[in-house]
Amino acid sequence: MSTIKPFYFPTTATFVDDSPTFLSNLCLQLDPQLAFQLFSSPAEALQAVNNAPRPGSAEEPLFAPFRDRTDEDVAQQVISLSVNTVRNQVYNPLRFRAMSVVVVDYDMPGMNGLEFCRRMTDPAVRKIMLTGKADEHIAVQSFNEGIIHRFIRKQDAAAIPALNRAVRELQSAYFDNVCHSIVDTLALSEYAFLRDEVLAERVAELSASLGIVEHYISYCPNGLLMLDNRGHAYLLIIHTPETLRGVREIAVEQDAPAAFLAALDSRRSVPYFWETEGNYPDQCASWEDYMHPATTLSGRQDYVYAVISNPPGLDLERVTSYDAYLDKLDRDMERTWSSKS
Repeated sequence: MSTIKPFYFPTTATFVDDSPTFLSNLCLQLDPQLAFQLFSSPAEALQAVNNAPRPGSAEEPLFAPFRDRTDEDVAQQVISLSVNTVRNQVYNPLRFRAMSVVVVDYDMPGMNGLEFCRRMTDPAVRKIMLTGKADEHIAVQSFNEGIIHRFIRKQDAAAIPALNRAVRELQSAYFDNVCHSIVDTLALSEYAFLRDEVLAERVAELSASLGIVEHYISYCPNGLLMLDNRGHAYLLIIHTPETLRGVREIAVEQDAPAAFLAALDSRRSVPYFWETEGNYPDQCASWEDYMHPATTLSGRQDYVYAVISNPPGLDLERVTSYDAYLDKLDRDMERTWSSKS
């Protein structure tokens, strides 16, 4: 089933092989938009993989204990999801350093690829084993046991295209694993649109046309904050009949003019009141300035959506772009490999 991930951002792939020559040749053939690190030492690689940052943080976890103040029974404690924390990952300059996929050679001195995979501590990280002909039966057995997720034969003529494709697919699978609990938590909320296949297809089309590489669920109004590789931001506002009704009711309470209510009812435009958490401002004299062209879509329910380029009110100046991370990664890798040669 096609769904919208609550959040997604480019992550780093790790390549481990005891041959520096093989790694040097390999890196020239990888997808140029792929962030990666190369290790000729399995021990160094394992330490880097196990210490890599993960989505969310200890300071601001995605899930946190919640208990009603009037409830003194700790046994009644439940876990709540902070949508604010999900979106705030965009401000974390280390987010791209999360290692989602490891590509490891099997035949290495000191620690073979199978042992390497078994000693990894994050079960969400996807694993690809590169094998020679003599290692193939080991790779097949490891795949069947669920220790690795793919194996690719080094000697295959199409090994590099297959590797690039597998890395991309498994990076997506990494987020499916990480986001599974979040999607389940939001399934019965106003974010149920995450599981709408029709809307997911439209979001994929919009992302492709805008060059989006990362996105995060947003709120007030609900939708997705999306960014391209340069860090240019777009806010995709997603309304349902229920959320539009809420916007209208508050606007009526605020004595909004009939012209605004008519514009809202037409569903040809929606407001982005970024200064008042999505609500119609008190004594708003220039409501037209907050309106944006909208499109309707029918999926599991009806939607009205709008795309706003460079949305105000989100402090986007402090966001590190994926391009900036790739440039830094290239500089760091050049220094590291120069010192080893």
